[in-house]
Amino acid sequence: MEISQVEALEIKDRRAEGLGNLQVLPDELICSILDNLTPRDVARSACASSVMYILCNEEPLWMNLCLNRVNGPLQYKGSWKKTALDLENVPEEYQERCGKPLQFNGFSSLFLYKRLYRCHTTLSGFNFDDGNVERKGDVSLEEFSQEYDGRKPVLLAGLADTWPARNTWAIDQLSLKYGDLAFRISQSSSKKISMKMKDYISYMYLQHDEDPLYIFDDKFGETAPSLLKDYNVPHLFQEDLFEVLDGEQRPPFRWLIIGPERSGASWHVDPALTSAWNTLLCGRKRWALYPPGRVPLGVTVHVNEDDGDVTIDTPSSLQWWLDFYPLLADEDKPIECTQLPGETVFVPSGWWHCVLNLEPTVAVTQNFVNSKNFEYVCLDMAPGYRHKGVCRVGLLALDDSSLEDLKMNMDYDKDDLSYADLTRKEKRIRVQEPIADPRYTTTANGVSKSYDLWKQGFSYDIKFLAMYLDKERNHYSSPWSSSNSIGPREMREWLSNLWVGRPELRELVWKGACIALQADKWLDCLEEICAFHNFPSPTADEKLPVGTGSNPVYLLADCAIKILVEGGLEAAMYALGTELEFYSVLSKVNSPLKNHVPEVLASGIIYLDNGALKIVPWDGKGVPIVIGNCNLILENWKEDDFVFGVWGKKHFECRQAGMPMNEPINSAGCTSIWPFIITRRCKGKIFAQLRDMLSWEEMLNLTSFLGEQLRNLHLLPYPSSKNSSFSDIELKVKLPFADGYMEDIPTPEIPEEWKVFIRTLCRRKMNVTNRLENWGDPIPRTLIEKVDDYIPDDLTKLLNTFQAENGTNKSCKPCSWIHSDIMDDNVHMEPYRISTCSGGNASDPCLADNDCAVGNDHGDVDKSWCPSHILDFSNLSSG
Repeated sequence: MEISQVEALEIKDRRAEGLGNLQVLPDELICSILDNLTPRDVARSACASSVMYILCNEEPLWMNLCLNRVNGPLQYKGSWKKTALDLENVPEEYQERCGKPLQFNGFSSLFLYKRLYRCHTTLSGFNFDDGNVERKGDVSLEEFSQEYDGRKPVLLAGLADTWPARNTWAIDQLSLKYGDLAFRISQSSSKKISMKMKDYISYMYLQHDEDPLYIFDDKFGETAPSLLKDYNVPHLFQEDLFEVLDGEQRPPFRWLIIGPERSGASWHVDPALTSAWNTLLCGRKRWALYPPGRVPLGVTVHVNEDDGDVTIDTPSSLQWWLDFYPLLADEDKPIECTQLPGETVFVPSGWWHCVLNLEPTVAVTQNFVNSKNFEYVCLDMAPGYRHKGVCRVGLLALDDSSLEDLKMNMDYDKDDLSYADLTRKEKRIRVQEPIADPRYTTTANGVSKSYDLWKQGFSYDIKFLAMYLDKERNHYSSPWSSSNSIGPREMREWLSNLWVGRPELRELVWKGACIALQADKWLDCLEEICAFHNFPSPTADEKLPVGTGSNPVYLLADCAIKILVEGGLEAAMYALGTELEFYSVLSKVNSPLKNHVPEVLASGIIYLDNGALKIVPWDGKGVPIVIGNCNLILENWKEDDFVFGVWGKKHFECRQAGMPMNEPINSAGCTSIWPFIITRRCKGKIFAQLRDMLSWEEMLNLTSFLGEQLRNLHLLPYPSSKNSSFSDIELKVKLPFADGYMEDIPTPEIPEEWKVFIRTLCRRKMNVTNRLENWGDPIPRTLIEKVDDYIPDDLTKLLNTFQAENGTNKSCKPCSWIHSDIMDDNVHMEPYRISTCSGGNASDPCLADNDCAVGNDHGDVDKSWCPSHILDFSNLSSG
């Protein structure tokens, strides 16, 4: 054959010509870029060249496009491209033209080939393994507690033998009984996607996805209550301390799991360091587990230094087994087992685990908090970030200085361990990627040495882990991690409910509260305050803060003590200063509000001085020396009577409005100073405790009471701004802008007392979208995008101003006091006999108990609850 004929048969590489300047990018990155386009833009890109046509017709791409755009229940149309086109409302005649795709030669991609292999591989080769997870039959609660709980995983047989689900949770039976009900789907998209059971099962048998969707529904009990009757929590896992939280307060804890072959859960540690049990009803599951602190190969953990938020980048379960598992030396391999129908896997707190479905499976799983893992759960919700990293990735979360002692005693290659630069805002704890070249030996050795570091220095022990808590941060004023399983109010209520409802666990609850809330520190402050003011020392029942508020509050026999912590020292000083100024104003007038505000017994500042707690009384006037040393205010402010009163607070809020969210106002070096206030304790209960038992008439009485008392509050004299030095203060704040400052916002000719309000609103408006986004999930994205439509360009239009005879600008309405925190835990109610206030329920033990608490005992006489006091004026504002 002639040379010219050979050249003619050679296949030309299409990549360079088909990608142009994009040819320098790896295929994986190009595919990632395409993931961020709209379906229509991807369709247009497919017309650019033959190579782009190939890349733009990949099913995994259309799967991602579809999942990122679906809104509501999903129905699979046989392929993800057809499903996406259906969601785009493309007419059927055009969809039909997207039949068999075009074929091109001259282009090869290892990335696409490996992905195609994962999409179509079968797992029959994953034979039943010998496994090194211990298999047990009949296990007593005592044996489980001593040998396994909090120690190591175990595969348990027989726990589900009597469940109806063993016979009724076959896939075909579930489809028949629950086919029209929608269940939640687990997938990589942040959107909550659901599918009808019959549609999902149809998808199961049609799909060829590399990471198939699977049902992972924490609300299956609400969707199909009869499913809860088909199983019961095994006797080994009955204790669950989250049970004291009701309804929506309790974090998700049980899931129905249905998935096809190749689906599964990628590497993760269960939320909040809880433990879990997983019972398989049909099919087979392959499990891999690593002890706490031992990061699997291929996994990257991110820990945010601001709020401790933890995110994990990990390959899919199938990809890990195919691409990473073969690279492991024997000593680096995980603990493994194959779970069979009827078997239950127990996963202790903090253990990494990865699950791969070897065939279509149905399972149920629950996470729980018990006495063994309670302290770890509390630790995970403590403020800060370093301890969260150590709990998950062990000593790899520490910087070089913290590891110096270990380095001197160990022989390992730092490069092999792939340490990250821990000075970055977002810490990345990196683990080696697999590589298909001779350097594999180096990588494997690095993993082994990482294992040596974990083995010799790390301990999943609560005392060891607690050493990495940031003692300078406190629960009440630190950002709350979005990865925490419950909110801060729910966490405080959880501990309070356990303290009251489970007295036999008080020693354990106290340990957890000391970790999560620093309860021991606040108790020291409480005891010092009581001693200084000659109050009795708190009893054992009184040493834990009560309620769900953002400051530690203690209810003693005759008084309530609040230590102001929220927002840092400066915010706390303005909160108490404003409250004390309000009480001063109230004491000088004849207002009915006096009868419905608790009496102030004392107030002051408690601070740490050379390791000893000291107290100075403070009535809100002037500036205590210990506060003056913190440089919180300018010198010419100190002449004002109530420096930290309502006008000072408004200017503080104006400065704070120009600060990034979660960035505290400067009070460096003053973290161990806290203002406090003592008021007389009200008898009865707060509205939050009575909400569900009040009659309609009692609710109307409460509404009328609040309306009347808030009117009395608005009628109180308001401090004049003319007596303050604040009007001359230049309101310029350092900000991370190009020039380092945000320019002062000019205000038009409006009344002097309203200028600070307009300036504050203008500053808040400048970054309102960013603030709402950082606020979290409660605010829908669609509302955030339209927020500017609801805010006038000229905020002075909110004021109805006019010019007085003397030429000065006036507002039709003067400033007044505003209570911005009228919540269910800030309204107090007292019980009265039925003759005094109609309504009530004589059979309710709560009413009888509370009546005895206030010194009355009328047997079974009906009671009615009437509002008596408004509590907590630290959030007073003006407007």
